[in-house]
Amino acid sequence: MAKTKILYVCQEITPYLPETEESILCRHLSQAMQERGNEIRTFMPRYGCINERRNQLHEVIRLSGMNLIIDDNDHQLIIKVASIPSARIQIYFIDNDDFFARKAVLNDADGHPFEDNDGRMVFFARGVIETVKKLRWTPDIVHCHGWFSSIVPVYLRKAFDDDPVFRNSKIVMSFYDDRFTEPLGNSLRSKIEGEGIKDKNLPIIDTPSYENLCRYVMTHIDGAIAGSRNADNGVLELARQCGKPVLEYHSPDEEGFYENYNRFYEDLL
Repeated sequence: MAKTKILYVCQEITPYLPETEESILCRHLSQAMQERGNEIRTFMPRYGCINERRNQLHEVIRLSGMNLIIDDNDHQLIIKVASIPSARIQIYFIDNDDFFARKAVLNDADGHPFEDNDGRMVFFARGVIETVKKLRWTPDIVHCHGWFSSIVPVYLRKAFDDDPVFRNSKIVMSFYDDRFTEPLGNSLRSKIEGEGIKDKNLPIIDTPSYENLCRYVMTHIDGAIAGSRNADNGVLELARQCGKPVLEYHSPDEEGFYENYNRFYEDLL
């Protein structure tokens, strides 16, 4: 049986960021799927609070150097990589000084979301996709974790749907207890349209609240997963109403936890 190729696009992964339900799951899910004979690639942003020396990040020159235009501005794409030896997995990091040099993740010192989080998530999405294309690696499953990765499905369905790298990929989105309360900057729609994306559903994010962002991404995915016990039930109910397959929440301590994910992927293919 051919290996399933799984692309993980993660908002956070431990040990590079503090342990949360989401960062722990992304770390162990990558390992578990690789140990089951699948071929994986895992990406996350290189937030400025990640200690590069301690975690032994190094730049991948052959993948770096491309400029991505976001909202009419050029931003250099830098790709870094590190290994988790105990898991025998590699993590690719999307980096850029304009978006990720600050010593924080998604919120400022007062707990408020950064005003440019919309641009940061667009850059992250484009960076992941362009890097996977450079790797000439065709994922069967693209599994996005957390709202910061939610623009990836939009690009794959609306800008790269005919690309041979992604044409046959199935897209899964895991929803967590990571709701933000202040809407993202009101230019998210224009940033996406500026990429040449035409989509009748774009008006949903005219007000880019957490609920609207989740409603919008729901139109572009093939399956949804409750990654947290406290994942927004309204969002998961929307997935059910849309006829999307939903993997309900299970504790990672349950027997067969990772097999549930493996079967969910297989059922989509």
